[in-house]
Amino acid sequence: MSGLVKAKEYKVDDSNIAGLGSDADKKARVAAASTEDAWKGAGKSVGIQIWRIEKFLVKPWPKDQYGSFYDGDAYIVLKTWKKPEVEKLFWDIFFWLGKNSSQDEQGVAAYKTVELDDLLGTEPTQHREVQGEEGTEFLAAFNNKINLLSGGIESGFKHVEPAKYVPRLLWVKGKRLIRVTQVELSHKSLNSGDVFVLDCGLQIFQFNGKSAGPMEKQKGAQITRALKDERKSQPQVVVVEEEDKGVDADTFWSKVGGKSTIKTAEEGGADDEAHKENAKIRRLFQLSDASGKMTFKLIAEGNAVKRSQLITDDVMIFDSGSEVFAWVGKGSNKEERRKALGFAQDYLKNYNRPNSLPICRVLEGGENQAFNAAMG
Repeated sequence: MSGLVKAKEYKVDDSNIAGLGSDADKKARVAAASTEDAWKGAGKSVGIQIWRIEKFLVKPWPKDQYGSFYDGDAYIVLKTWKKPEVEKLFWDIFFWLGKNSSQDEQGVAAYKTVELDDLLGTEPTQHREVQGEEGTEFLAAFNNKINLLSGGIESGFKHVEPAKYVPRLLWVKGKRLIRVTQVELSHKSLNSGDVFVLDCGLQIFQFNGKSAGPMEKQKGAQITRALKDERKSQPQVVVVEEEDKGVDADTFWSKVGGKSTIKTAEEGGADDEAHKENAKIRRLFQLSDASGKMTFKLIAEGNAVKRSQLITDDVMIFDSGSEVFAWVGKGSNKEERRKALGFAQDYLKNYNRPNSLPICRVLEGGENQAFNAAMG
């Protein structure tokens, strides 16, 4: 792989979702969706389907790369599933935004997500996912293990032969939820609490920090095996423990700029998937135009937030601390439903919440596990 360059990092604060949803717009989207080649067969059987946005077009993502996402791109992920002893299909649609994806790519991903939602009868649960802050439902779709890599369609990413491979360093971190992120190829990126995979094409090193966890080591081994299999078993795989000495260790250190004191496990950051500061936040809002104009009103905060406060005739915006939900009541009207995701996104700005928080639209009666767990 080559052509991995640092791209401009775009603010993920406007994915063009607020203005979507008028009757005319919906009809146009349904008509467009029926002729979109990418959607043929979408959601017809249980499983995962992924598309990448490529120059305003929706292109299928290769199945052998499912779970890998490039920070310069935007993707649409469709999860089709069934409940036990129920024949009906259910869907989750995620649009994932890389931190270096362009505003155009983000906008197309959002628009096409709504188009796919229309094609599936507006029944799917919709999710906006931002790199590094993925929600539990998205991570669960990939067995809580995703690979976050540098580059993308605009950076000229393409496959090359292993012998010509540009080395890269992958950071493996987490406990229950494990993320794999490409980082700067330097000893400055290493720490004692995690696992790192140095991929040099025909030589692959797994570096285990002395305090690395068993799940991180297991994931590191999984990555090295996958890379070796992908290259027809040509690469040599070497496992280096932090305190090792000898030829293999010396070779590893030479490729990361020389042996040096690295960060401690504490400096490498906690493995907890929950963001402790965000977890303190709980807010519930009512979105309603019953008064003749659209109003957004705080209903409860903290422990005072209760499921009984959900109003079936309106849309409710619920900030669980780690994810923001737009709950669409069965009796809500078209205008309230149309503006649900837009108000959820505006909430992040107006209340100084991280723009990267996952946003999820759920329908009353079709609440997902994450919503039910957060609401209690």
